[in-house]
Amino acid sequence: MPNITVELLKGRSVEQRRDFARAVADSAVEILGARRQDVRMVFTEITADIVANGGVLASEDDSRAGVVAALADD
Repeated sequence: MPNITVELLKGRSVEQRRDFARAVADSAVEILGARRQDVRMVFTEITADIVANGGVLASEDDSRAGVVAALADD
């Protein structure tokens, strides 16, 4: 049984998570030979102030400002 943990910046829609879950489950069935009903996925939503990339908080990283702002608007 594949157990898959997905961490995403908060703001993704239910539809996005549903589509992602379906695509990952499809891949687990095809590549791993798993039964679809045994593919478990847990989504953890995180905020930009608790994630750092290259030592810079995502909430303070100008190169990520557009992504963070777009997710906050949703």
